[in-house]
Order: sequence, then C-alpha cells, then structure tokens
Amino acid sequence: MEIVKPQTPSYQAVLISACLLLVLSFGYRAGFGLFMVPMSEAREWGRDVFGLALAIQNLSWGVCAILAGALADKYGNLRVLLGGVALYAIGMVGMSVSSTETQIVSTAGLLVGAGIAGTSFGIVLPSIARAVPEEKRARALGIGTAAGSFGQFLVVPVIASVVDLFGWMHSLQFLGLSAFLMALLCIPLSKFGGANETAKADSKASISLKHVALKACSIKSYRLLVFGFFVCGFHVAFITVHMPGYVVDLGFDPQIGAWSISLIGLCNVIGAYYAGVLSGTHSMRKLLTMIYLGRVVAITIFLAMPVSILSIMLFSAGMGFLWLATVPPTSGLVALFFGTRYMSFLYGIVFLSHQLGSFSGVWLGAWLYEHYGTYDGIWYAGIFLGIVAALLHWPIEENDYSKSLLSTAPSGLRV
Repeated sequence: MEIVKPQTPSYQAVLISACLLLVLSFGYRAGFGLFMVPMSEAREWGRDVFGLALAIQNLSWGVCAILAGALADKYGNLRVLLGGVALYAIGMVGMSVSSTETQIVSTAGLLVGAGIAGTSFGIVLPSIARAVPEEKRARALGIGTAAGSFGQFLVVPVIASVVDLFGWMHSLQFLGLSAFLMALLCIPLSKFGGANETAKADSKASISLKHVALKACSIKSYRLLVFGFFVCGFHVAFITVHMPGYVVDLGFDPQIGAWSISLIGLCNVIGAYYAGVLSGTHSMRKLLTMIYLGRVVAITIFLAMPVSILSIMLFSAGMGFLWLATVPPTSGLVALFFGTRYMSFLYGIVFLSHQLGSFSGVWLGAWLYEHYGTYDGIWYAGIFLGIVAALLHWPIEENDYSKSLLSTAPSGLRV
C-alpha cells in the first residue's frame, strides 16, 4: 500500500545523485580483492586472515543494513548516509596501518562493512523507490543497480593503477580520503527517507518494527526471497574477493584479475538495467529463477573450459550480465509485497541473508585455499547453491501483502 506519491519531477536529481553515490560505494568495495596478495605478503599473513576480514566486512554490512534501514525509516536518510560515509572513509584509512589480525578485522571488516551499509543499496534503492513515480520504479531500480556495477567497472582498474604507482598502503589512504566526497551526494536523497512518509501517513499506520518484521516473516513468499538471496551473496562475494588471487595462481598477471572484476561490472551495467526493465513487465520470480540457473551454466562452462585469458574474460562477461541482476527483481518484490513505507527495513532483512551468503563465500573460499591449496570446492558449491536458489524462487507468489503489516498491530506502538 503506497502512502506517498511523488508530486514533482525532483526524482531525476535524486536518481542522478543516488547513482553517483553507488558508483563510488561499490567501486571502492569491489577493489578490495586487489589488496589481498600484496597486503598479505607485506604483513606475512595467509590469505585466510585478509579473507576473514572481508568476510566479516560482508557480515557487518548485512547486520548494519538492518539497523541502518530501521534508522532511515524512523529518522530519515541523511544522518544514516553521512554516518556511513564517515565509517567507510575511516575504515579504509585504518586498513592501511593495520598490522595485526584484530586490526584488519576491525577496520576492513567492521568499520568498512558498516560504512557500506550506510551508503549502498539498502538505503539508496528505497530512496529511489520513494522518489520515482510507481510506473517508472522498476526501470529506476535497474538504473540504480547498474550504477553500482558501473562503479565496479570504472573504479577497480583505477585502484589497480594507483596500487602499481604508489603501493597498497598509500593507495588505501588516498581512497579513504576521497571517500569523504560521497557526503556531497547524500544531500539530495534526504527528502525521501521513511521518516518523511511517516509525517504524511495516518498515525494508525505507525507500528513497531518488531511487528513489521514478524508479520513479513510469516509470509512464505517473503521467507523464500530471504533464503534465496543468500546464494546471490555467496556467488558475488567469493568471486569479487578471490578472483584476482585465483587468476594470479593460474599464472596470469594481476591486471588480468582487475580486468576480470571490471568486465563483470561493465556487463552488469547492461544486465542490471534490463533486469529492472524486465521486472516491470514480467514475472519477477521467474526472472530470478532464470538468473540463478544462468549462473549455474556460466560456472559449469568456466570449469569445463581450458584456462586462458579468453576463458576468464568470457566467464567474467557471462557472470557480469547476471551479477547484480538479482537486485531489481528482489527489491521490486519487497516493494510489491509491502509498499515502500518500511522498504529500507524489510529489504535490510533480505539483504542480511545476502551478506550471510557473502560471509560464507569469502571465508570458506579462503579456508579451503589455505587447507587444500585450491578453490575447486567453492566453485562446485556455487553450482549446487545456484540450483537451490532457482528452486526456492519458483514458488514465490507475487501478491500485495501490505495490509498484513497493519493487521492486529499493537495499539499505541510507534516505529
């Protein structure tokens, strides 16, 4: 049930600012895998140490996404966005001087993870959904998702070049300082937080977030969406973090790994955009099922092909078209199920599952590599989980469940 409908064309400014913010937020994050080998060698760590830090980063991102979404729905977006920028920047600068496992987990893991939560999809996409007219929402969500991928394409090669020129330590410091520029892009989004809708909504619709969560989780289709998104996180986080090292292990130059991640981002600009377009005209649950099956096919073919630069780039392109293509239909289903009033919070719950999958993919990949010297097991796990995800999304029913959030609501309780 929609509470607020945009009355002005100001959504265009919001969409531009949101896209630029996502370009930087996802661009920085996608480049962290480039620091695994040089930083581990400099600190005399195994890859499991840096891998654990980035696994914790994904987990911190997921947990903080729920908190950030709840705060944004209650108080508005600006405080959450600016807080995320500060944590992101401080965390990256802190990474550069981290010399122990505890320090790298605290900076690259906890701080950066919390910073990403405050500057990425969980806060930005609901802002887009609220700002854009309903008939244009699916396309706009696709554009926003594509912007994150474009950041991956644009920023990762830049990071690789900066590392080559200045070394990993100074590169992290430069990145941390430049991250403060994201604060300028947060201001136009401040008018489209959940708190703004609260002021315009009937007071009877103001209910506790605990009640919202319990009601949402009682719906089977929402639970299937939550569990299925775990697999998306497993796939993308493992590849983002470990693909550069995997390519080096195969005997290729580190730049090949950087271009692999960059190509994934470039192709997903197209994939995410058209996933948004198709989400507005086709069944979103069928689209998600096809995306996960497509990933299964891409990984299977990659493992079966002889390893070469061509096979790496073909795999990167194929996965790129499917990379964040899951986000527009997933966020679109949350909006369809419950409207946009509590979208930041309810998408945050879905996204926590994604980040639990991210934690599993990053950490398990590092653990298997350190113990067995190979990533084969994690690739096969990705194939199996892709099939599971397809099976989970197929039974989802695309209905409006927003009235259930208000049913038997505790009286007198507010968000």
